[in-house]
Amino acid sequence: MSADVLLVGAGDLGAEVGLRLAALGHDVLALRRNAAKVPAPLVGRAVDLTREAPDLSDVRPRFVVVALTARPRSEESYRATYVDGMARALDALAEPPERAVLVSSTAVHGSRDLPELEDETAPTAPADGPGRMLVAAEDAFHERLPHGTVLRLSGLYGGSSTRLLDQVREGRIDDPHRWTNRIHRGDAAAAVVHLLTMAQTPERLYLGTDDEPAQLGDVAAHLAGLLGAPAPPAADPAQGHGKRLSNARLRATGWAPALPSYREGYAGATEE
Repeated sequence: MSADVLLVGAGDLGAEVGLRLAALGHDVLALRRNAAKVPAPLVGRAVDLTREAPDLSDVRPRFVVVALTARPRSEESYRATYVDGMARALDALAEPPERAVLVSSTAVHGSRDLPELEDETAPTAPADGPGRMLVAAEDAFHERLPHGTVLRLSGLYGGSSTRLLDQVREGRIDDPHRWTNRIHRGDAAAAVVHLLTMAQTPERLYLGTDDEPAQLGDVAAHLAGLLGAPAPPAADPAQGHGKRLSNARLRATGWAPALPSYREGYAGATEE
């Protein structure tokens, strides 16, 4: 087939990336366990990458995006999906693509209390098995595609998940002082497309996050006001703990978040 983009994974984020690329005129083939869930005009191909290799003998993609989702959140599941599953897909390619992006997570950074923002130079320090498997996936990705780019996303929101909204409605905010980092799904998808299509050659690693790390209590208070929910415990900057992330390297390429903070990103929260 004539697809010039291969999506390895087409859940909420992967499908959004594919639709944006299709709108730019690209033909997109998406690998997903249930191909019927791949939205048109993307072309779906059913494959369970945790168990089998896909047949990609009929495609020579210019761009590859790896945007997998593992369930449940366990070391075994993440190994099967992110490490073994991704390897099966990339090894099935007849030739390397011009550009490739692996969507990873800032969970590989662990949680550190530092006075300054963390960036791409911070060492990985995953706190659990899933985090360790994401580091292994990044290594496996670069072994196969040394010119590829890893995009580590912070907390993704704006898709089908309403977890934080539900917690605010139900008064279940128990650590208001923790620093949080997030990026809206639309801005994350735009970042992937940007890294694939920008004029300059991308670097090997970027952090994808919005402009404003925020304490959970501040985010929850804003949402409670929008939702008419009880006010959560207040955040105290003096008790702030956890990592705060910088998007300066990604911004320097010309990308900028359309929704630079949780205030803009959750503006339609009452409609969700």
